[in-house]
Amino acid sequence: MDCELRILATEYDVEPPISIEDPYYPIDLSHPFIERDPNKCISCGLCVSTCRELQGVGAVSLSYRVNRLDEICEHCGHCVAACPTGTLVSNKALVPSHEVRTVCPYCGCGCGMYLGVRGDRVVNVRGDFENPSNYGRLCVKGRFGYDFINHPERLTHPLMKENGEFVEKDWESTLNFVAERFAKYKPHEVAVLSSARCTNEENYVVQKFARAVLKTNSVDHCARLCHAPTVAGLVKSFGSGAMTNSIGEIRDTKCIFSIGSNTTETHPIIGLEVKHAAQNGAKVIVANPKRIDLVNVADIWLQQRPGSDVALLMGMCRVILEEGLDDQDFFEVRCENFEDFKKSLEAFTPEFVEKATGISWDRIAEAARLYAKNSPASTLFAMGITQHTHGTDNVLAVANLAMLTGNVGKESAGVNPLRGQNNVQGACDLGALPNVYPGYQKVNDEAVQKKFQDAWGVELDPNVGLTVTEIIDAAHSGQIKALYIVGENPMLSDPDINHVKEALEKLELLVVNDIFLSETARFAHVVFPAASFAEKDGTYTNTERRVQRIRKAIEPVGESRPDWWIMGEVAKRMNAKGFEFSNASEILDEIASVSPIYGGIHFSRIEDVGLQWPCPAEDHPGTKFLHEGQFSRGLGCFQPLEYRPPVELPDDEYPLVLTTARMLYHFHTGTMTRKVEGLNIVRPEERIEINPADAKKLNIAHEEKVNVISRRGKVAGRAFVTQKVPEGVISMSFHFWETPANALTNPALDPQSKIPELKVCAVRIEKTKKSD
Repeated sequence: MDCELRILATEYDVEPPISIEDPYYPIDLSHPFIERDPNKCISCGLCVSTCRELQGVGAVSLSYRVNRLDEICEHCGHCVAACPTGTLVSNKALVPSHEVRTVCPYCGCGCGMYLGVRGDRVVNVRGDFENPSNYGRLCVKGRFGYDFINHPERLTHPLMKENGEFVEKDWESTLNFVAERFAKYKPHEVAVLSSARCTNEENYVVQKFARAVLKTNSVDHCARLCHAPTVAGLVKSFGSGAMTNSIGEIRDTKCIFSIGSNTTETHPIIGLEVKHAAQNGAKVIVANPKRIDLVNVADIWLQQRPGSDVALLMGMCRVILEEGLDDQDFFEVRCENFEDFKKSLEAFTPEFVEKATGISWDRIAEAARLYAKNSPASTLFAMGITQHTHGTDNVLAVANLAMLTGNVGKESAGVNPLRGQNNVQGACDLGALPNVYPGYQKVNDEAVQKKFQDAWGVELDPNVGLTVTEIIDAAHSGQIKALYIVGENPMLSDPDINHVKEALEKLELLVVNDIFLSETARFAHVVFPAASFAEKDGTYTNTERRVQRIRKAIEPVGESRPDWWIMGEVAKRMNAKGFEFSNASEILDEIASVSPIYGGIHFSRIEDVGLQWPCPAEDHPGTKFLHEGQFSRGLGCFQPLEYRPPVELPDDEYPLVLTTARMLYHFHTGTMTRKVEGLNIVRPEERIEINPADAKKLNIAHEEKVNVISRRGKVAGRAFVTQKVPEGVISMSFHFWETPANALTNPALDPQSKIPELKVCAVRIEKTKKSD
């Protein structure tokens, strides 16, 4: 790899002194990602300062302690990027022949990166210091999680199931087969699931295929399982269901309220911004049932009971009103429905709020004062807020708090939902939802319907389609007979996966596009091999609404193809017009012609830096933050709320609460990260987190094998005894197929957004028996 010292020595004709008496230190290969050669170290201290000041960890010292499984090391590789001598290098990276600028395929931060290419392989990754979303910083997944691209298990040919076994087929016959089969079904018998991991262009083509070819609005994707309440709630309150501010604004806020978000694990680069804001003097409030990393920099930690967020937030609003800390000048001019909202606060008495949340009223009041008195204040939230049967109410409560204090519509102040996947924002923007066309234009609006009928030259269904969970239920009942899944893995991501399994088995036709034979793809009749992000051109839209280019770095593996090409070929074989695209740029041009918020976005405008929507015209600079001067809906709308507890609460048979989570080292259902050797070394299996008091009661030892049982299923794994979870609560991720947490979770839905209650269900935990 590059050695800056060697380059400088050569430039200035300096020969380093060599002594045969100098001691030789063995090269340290113990770290899962980093090789350390102490003989090259000049004690410059850049690795130390980078880890301490940039990453905020302090895992590196001049004693060179970079321990393989040291809990404090986050394996981000910033020390490697900073090292000028090659003392610290990636243990697998090779010198590339060239680099290609693109965007990370993992979380919603949208970090810019360069893929180093050698031959037909991606051999290293480095951060893009010109990208305003991350300025060169990467997390462990972004820097080291690229092994999946060239993994030997990648799908390389179309597969068709014959006599229960997959057989490789050619593209022509397989495409013809799929087109002929789908043509036989009526619109109410088919559905399509798109993907937050696909590009904007692919999501556009997928939803266009569903609507224009299959004649159904039953098209959805995994946003239904994460941020559907965000869109439903913020559209109701503000008129737009997206992050109001930019990532770069976080460091200049005076107060950060993180609720229902384990930011440093799920959005690591945004987590760094929070830490930098705290270093700059910002007040930090954390509301989370678990002791997350941000608690270490928080001024106040509110450890609410899972599912009690409405009570907490409305309690904070009551304190602010009673103590005259509200911004009346703001909401009297900018908002409506205040009196109805104010009256609804009467139910949130100190006694009620304390009982619901488990937090003292004094503590809640302290947090409310801190938030109200330190403006600009920014609220960050994620699935700890949304994945409830009252998820939309939670979002409405967050919006109420922001409007009450005037913390919205200005720089560094707002409501900021952190989107979980690389393009979940874009998938929503481009209409991979059953109720809206691209640009959030309603399918049941006559004028909108006519607009898209004219643009696409077909008749369209005016009725709202089915959501993800409704599609699965309809497949289970036999209503949906044919399902096309693009890059989704409901066999691990959806609640009550035993029900999902039964539904998939009942389908007459299941077609899946994916890069690997996922748990869901194994149930398919046909599997198409999709190109990875490194093998195609297109755009992603990150959590701050920034539309950015991804670029083809290598040729598609085997015979894999981009999803837009696959779907277009099926459409053309069904005699559909409007799918004659030759590249992703043409698709984005069509998107701009039908979606006003993307109206000014074309490849030519985002070659260097992405644009943030709304960007309605080609001379528009994009929008850094939303709702300046006026809300998207005109006036912001306060929402009166009532408290509703989770549907399923602990009882004698199931005395514990299971709450699901994500971790730093794996992503979503693990289809990519579980193919990365180093990530599997760091976190090889699920950790069933349990409080020491509960472990003691149940006589469960640390790392002992246990079973977790709910009303819907049972899973086995290892107990991880930790103070990070409160008494009465256990926590699991959903990354591991061997311990699928969603075999346990509750499919009960939020009536407004149709999201299932993934964050709260009742379980019991038992020692594993020899017979298990």
